[in-house]
Amino acid sequence: MKLKVYIEEAYEELVYKVTWPTWKELQNSALIVMVASFIISLLIFVMDISFKNMMEFIYGSFY
Repeated sequence: MKLKVYIEEAYEELVYKVTWPTWKELQNSALIVMVASFIISLLIFVMDISFKNMMEFIYGSFY
């Protein structure tokens, strides 16, 4: 009995009390996430290449 009431209340909340974003807002949010992910991946790539070159320089100076 309690489960049925809970499901009904949850459904009612999701349908009537939640403000869902518009299609345009979803597109803008997705674009922001894609750009941010690309920038972060570039930053990690540059850090990785820099660290690799630094370690090659350090190890190369001993041999």
